[in-house]
Amino acid sequence: MSEYRRLYQPGGSYFFTAVTHHRSKIFSLPDNITRLKSAVDRVMKRHPFIMEAFAILPNHIHCIWRMPAKDSNYSIRWRLIKSYFSEGLNHPVNKRGEKEVWQRRFWEHLLRDDEDWRRHMDYIHYNPVKHGYVKSPADWPDSSFRDAIQNGLYTPDWGQEEPNSISRLDLE
Repeated sequence: MSEYRRLYQPGGSYFFTAVTHHRSKIFSLPDNITRLKSAVDRVMKRHPFIMEAFAILPNHIHCIWRMPAKDSNYSIRWRLIKSYFSEGLNHPVNKRGEKEVWQRRFWEHLLRDDEDWRRHMDYIHYNPVKHGYVKSPADWPDSSFRDAIQNGLYTPDWGQEEPNSISRLDLE
């Protein structure tokens, strides 16, 4: 059995990847994107955090969260998001009684400094282009890229070519 240990830092910023079961393209359906956003909003009300960036792709999600100063429990937040999203979906159940909607775990990375944060922001926003869904991050509707433009983090034409900052990153 794995001895995997997660790093919990109150007030930390984390990059996450959550993947659907067998990479099923459940987020190709607009109703499922709405369901996911609703699940996130529901969790944020009970267990606050700041969503600094996100991209919802057909079979996975990338995001950056900033945790509250005195709280580091992102695992409960992911458990609840996955649970709320899965409520009412008609999916097969595994031997543990879990709906086969999500891969069991998620991947997290504590962002160590501003450069690390920026590199992961770039990765998130460029991801729809990397996968060939659009030619520019501005064309992908289900990401925080437009908000990042308004906040002065990007120009509207950013990401039409792969940024050097992420050329060797593979966070799938």
